[in-house]
Amino acid sequence: MTFLQLLLIAVVQGITEFLPISSSGHLILIPYLTDFSDQGPLIDVAVHVGSLLAIIVYFFKDVVLLARGGFASIGIGKAPSERRLFWWIVLGTIPAVVFGLSIKMGVFNGFAESMFGITIVDDDLMASIRFTDLIAVNLIFYGILLGLADHFGSEHKSFEGMTWRDGLIVGLAQALAIIPGTSRSGVTMTATRALGYSRFESARFSFLLSIPAVAGAGVLIVPEIFDAGAELAVEALIAGVLTFIAAFLTMAFLMNFLKRASMLVFVLYRVAMGVALLAFF
Repeated sequence: MTFLQLLLIAVVQGITEFLPISSSGHLILIPYLTDFSDQGPLIDVAVHVGSLLAIIVYFFKDVVLLARGGFASIGIGKAPSERRLFWWIVLGTIPAVVFGLSIKMGVFNGFAESMFGITIVDDDLMASIRFTDLIAVNLIFYGILLGLADHFGSEHKSFEGMTWRDGLIVGLAQALAIIPGTSRSGVTMTATRALGYSRFESARFSFLLSIPAVAGAGVLIVPEIFDAGAELAVEALIAGVLTFIAAFLTMAFLMNFLKRASMLVFVLYRVAMGVALLAFF
């Protein structure tokens, strides 16, 4: 695997994982738009680890608070407010776990094939002619929803004041991100903005909620690593480091950007990309 391919994968993953424009949609399209072969499970794990480390480093103080809440939940220390926030993250993660396990068990095979022209085999979404259409339509549809939520949503709530109801609603929204083209960060920010959280707080909660989601995505691929071969270790390390840098810079940019601007630019990008995909394919 060339350095250029590793760089492309890392940059696309690092940027699109946290901007509300769909990382899965962009990563899936790389083989369509280039001559690069599939990067394999070891590189997938590496870029997920890079993304995860970037979140932990950037939001280190929040991660420490959540860790304190987790310890308090098992009787170690007293941190009632942190304990509540910890459980809202757990609650928001449950729907995605349930949906992901359902896909692995083949529960949605018939529905996916009849509605989207997708056949789910061995946990993989096998591309068909209509698969790129699905990505394009989701980019447009959820982009418009993000724009509406951002335009009409109030900004009177913060993460510290979150209720279990809000945590569950955002978690249910996050579960939709398993469908390519939806965007995990995009759909969770849409939900939080619709619920009345500020743009900054929406991004903050979305990133913190992504910690178990990104970690889980990496863990699910671990059994496949043993088939990848040790010779990919250096390439995986390079991909992980590059992804960490891209992801960290992306989060820093977005958190500062949302303090002074709306999400309109991301909405326009999603719609434009969706239209371009429909026209190109």
